[in-house]
Amino acid sequence: MSRVHPCVSSPARAKGIVPDSTLDSFERTIVPLLDDAYTLARHLLRDEHDAQDVVQDAYLRAWRHYHQFRGGDARPWLLTIVRNCCWTWRRLARVDRDMIEYVDEAHSSPESERPTADAGALEESDRGVLRAALAQLQPEYREAIVLREIHGLSYKEMANVIGVPMGTVMSRLARARRRLQEALGIGAREVS
Repeated sequence: MSRVHPCVSSPARAKGIVPDSTLDSFERTIVPLLDDAYTLARHLLRDEHDAQDVVQDAYLRAWRHYHQFRGGDARPWLLTIVRNCCWTWRRLARVDRDMIEYVDEAHSSPESERPTADAGALEESDRGVLRAALAQLQPEYREAIVLREIHGLSYKEMANVIGVPMGTVMSRLARARRRLQEALGIGAREVS
């Protein structure tokens, strides 16, 4: 029995346009990166629902252009598509909307693994301060922090995702970190 995939129409599969091996490869390499794609979109757009829409569009584009993927690490390839979709979305929307705050804790661990109320309150307070400071950054700096610190991409991978030279990535990240420290009220400390 053939699987039905939302990105592939039944007539296309019936005509043999999309081989099962391509679909299997896409599901094995790209679909597991959904959380990474959503995290980047959520931080760039700062709206939960817009991020969901953009990720859906990005996955459709990834499927449409999957034949251009030449192997290797699929994560930077997909995050490039997500990033481009985010910037297109922002350019087209140009409307300031009320932000819907995304609460990571509501989507992660079960109740039994949660820390005590005091520890949770302190941790949430720290996260809130960090989220607010991150939201103050210009989009290109917020993007650099998210790609490096949340997604753990290398400078080379970041350069590929953003489409700038590696030196630009390094200087942008340094500025982003400095501005994040300023937003958090952390004084510049000399490194010894």
